[in-house]
Amino acid sequence: MNKDLPINQILQGDCLELFKKIPSESVDCVFADPPFNLKKKYNSHIDNLREEEYLEWCQEWIRECVRILKHDGFLFLHNIPRWLTCYSSFLNKSMYFRHWISWEAMTAPMGKTLQPAHYGILFYSKNKDCKRFNEIRYPHKRDRNGRLIKDYGGKKHLLHPYGPLCSDVWTDIHRIRHSKNRDEHPCQLPIHLLERIILMSTNEGDIVLDPFMGTGTTALAAKRLGRNFIGFEKDIVYHEIACNKLDNEWHISKIGNVWCSSYLNEIITIRDCDWNQISVYFQIPDDVKEIDRQKIRLQCKNVL
Repeated sequence: MNKDLPINQILQGDCLELFKKIPSESVDCVFADPPFNLKKKYNSHIDNLREEEYLEWCQEWIRECVRILKHDGFLFLHNIPRWLTCYSSFLNKSMYFRHWISWEAMTAPMGKTLQPAHYGILFYSKNKDCKRFNEIRYPHKRDRNGRLIKDYGGKKHLLHPYGPLCSDVWTDIHRIRHSKNRDEHPCQLPIHLLERIILMSTNEGDIVLDPFMGTGTTALAAKRLGRNFIGFEKDIVYHEIACNKLDNEWHISKIGNVWCSSYLNEIITIRDCDWNQISVYFQIPDDVKEIDRQKIRLQCKNVL
């Protein structure tokens, strides 16, 4: 690991200036959630640029993201579809497109148009080979009694015991709706969204960089999962909030020796390659009545 890197630090300042501190090909994964240029009021500025000016700025920081990634690194860009289509036009010249992840997030009606119901996450790799990628799984959807909600036409016995492999449409992770769970930031992302991205794109000890750290979600997710992080944040207040949260973070997202992601004391993302190591926590004997299965699952949660 490069000793000159500001490992496990959130630097305060403009990202284009701070990128100069990061050597080329030194970071394993970049996640970026920039201002959407929708006139939202952040603490110290309003993101309201002319379209040409906004896209010029985006090209600059995207170019830096590509530069600092290792040859087998991954890039994730979170934004509304309008801007992501422009981002793709930049990135297709220098990286390999992997997926457009559709993260379901209902918003208010916007007049004579289709109602926006998702944010996009562009997923690119620097190398055509994608060996670093980890397949991930999420739990089967069940009712309050633990019964599968979906009818699999008599083929339930063929299902994976934990849950299906994740597709590029994520409907099981939701926006932070309640103000009591939010920081003083207009665009805070749920930590388990970042944990899912980090689990599928990195390994323990890897470096994740976020050039728009906000109040620290990416850094917290990386810390919980045994990864290193580097963050940039322009706003002094958000930078202070993020640093304070990191100083007080104690949670480790782990079962036994396996890194995983949880929400409300329930595991919601695991790596497929780790299933054999943690399957013992989810095994339910065939002779157990359906009504008792939920009780057993609740006991499994206690290992978190």
